[in-house]
Amino acid sequence: MKKKIMSLLLVTAMFATMLTGCEQKKQDEGSQVVENVIEYDYYQDLNIIDDNYRNFYEIFVYSFYDSDGDCVGDLQGVIKKLDYVEYMGFNGIWFMPIMPSPTYHKYDVTDYCAIDEAYGTMEDFEQLVAECHERGINVVIDFVINHSSSKHPWFTQACDYLRDLEDGQEPNVAECPYVDYYHFSKEKEASTFYQVSGTEWYYEGAFESGMPDLNLQSDAVRKEIQEIAKFWIDKGVDGFRMDAVRYYDRAGVQANNEVLNWIYSECTKLNPDFYMVSEAWEPLGTITQYYGSKTPSMFNFDAGQATGMLFKAGKGYMPVGDYIDQLIAYDKRFSEQNPDYIDAPFLTNHDMGRVAEACVNNEKNMKMSAGLMMMMNGNPFVYYGEEIGMNSTSDKDENKRLPMYWSDIVRAGTTDGPPKCNLGITSSFEAVDEQLKDGHSILNYYRHAIRLRNENPEIARGEIKKIDALCTDTYGVMTKTYEGSTIAIAINNKDEEVQINLSESEIAEMGIRGYLTLQGEEITLKDGVLTLPAKSICILK
Repeated sequence: MKKKIMSLLLVTAMFATMLTGCEQKKQDEGSQVVENVIEYDYYQDLNIIDDNYRNFYEIFVYSFYDSDGDCVGDLQGVIKKLDYVEYMGFNGIWFMPIMPSPTYHKYDVTDYCAIDEAYGTMEDFEQLVAECHERGINVVIDFVINHSSSKHPWFTQACDYLRDLEDGQEPNVAECPYVDYYHFSKEKEASTFYQVSGTEWYYEGAFESGMPDLNLQSDAVRKEIQEIAKFWIDKGVDGFRMDAVRYYDRAGVQANNEVLNWIYSECTKLNPDFYMVSEAWEPLGTITQYYGSKTPSMFNFDAGQATGMLFKAGKGYMPVGDYIDQLIAYDKRFSEQNPDYIDAPFLTNHDMGRVAEACVNNEKNMKMSAGLMMMMNGNPFVYYGEEIGMNSTSDKDENKRLPMYWSDIVRAGTTDGPPKCNLGITSSFEAVDEQLKDGHSILNYYRHAIRLRNENPEIARGEIKKIDALCTDTYGVMTKTYEGSTIAIAINNKDEEVQINLSESEIAEMGIRGYLTLQGEEITLKDGVLTLPAKSICILK
């Protein structure tokens, strides 16, 4: 793939202009995708099933696309880029928080039934949902209920009430119901408790003082959450991403599962097809326990992250046979807790260094890690910019949430980035507009991989079987069967070409259906011998 051709001086000048000028070019390239769509001879007909198995794209609205020149991404900007999202093959979007908040990241909500004015209006959101649905894209929004903002009226009224109490007087829920909405105590029960100014009272805030934890065992709080959930479901939202579920209740997994099950049950009463994916940043054993909530999806932190299974296998440190064994183990573990589970694999997200950082800009390893994720069951989640190799640094969250790199053209819908971010973090790879035109770019690798999922529903849904006779330290083969249809997936994660003799195997009669290679190299099947170039994946049927 072509590398980004730009001097450090030009990069510095560009970011300086972005920071000080904020003068948007008067051009509407927002809805432009690509003039010449890149197709491959081995493309099959799409076979997209309208269910909760989907390919998700995670969007941080703030940094995605600016439609009005104020240097902050917005909902209208997302609308302008829906053609791009659809072109890539995504049929689900997870939006990081969009509700009013005093912070750039918006994980501390002040109004659960509104849109942050920096992002637009409720009418903008309604239009966004409608246009997503026209394209077959489901909408999942971040549902942040572990805590609110300390500026939420529930919390401010509760604190004002506590300040007005006479010495020795205990709070009365009948006088101020909001004192039951949070975890108030006269003791500092843990290091995560903070004092209510002007009182002897403390409150719990697992993340920070500006994010007081809600009391999810309170009937009044649950009634509020029910009403909030109904509000967004009535707006057409198809699912919630549940933030920070491990912190719901200090009693642990069982108590947290009860909360998750309750919320999911309430949502599915309103929409039987409602989807939920939850963030439990925990080891595999604990993630498995969270499937006891009987909710559909838990993010697979064992597979993701820089030290996770996908990067190990993508870099060639893990034999393909072990990768297949791990996929089978996930299925066994998770299905024992919830037979209807849908795995939620990812490489990185907004809380982690990006894929380019994890792979030290090694394009081969970046592609292979992504390809392996796309061969997993469930719903792969791709963080915006991952598909073009955007870079990051892990020192602070703002540097993991930089502006989407649409073009080298200054502004052109680009945002200034979160406060305190480092706009000097440069990409080793081209922007979207250039990668769209390069058939061997990282972007087009992702698009081809997603295309394979959209052609072959067995990839996301199939029962996995390892073909032991076709697995070595260098390559491996598995089959996936869904509703009587079977495909085989052959994988070479090493840096050298390999040949696999299929003639005596159970897949001897299969032919090549599609494949992923690093630079468009051809995969061949002649006289029963499958030739796989370095770091390649082949679908057979």
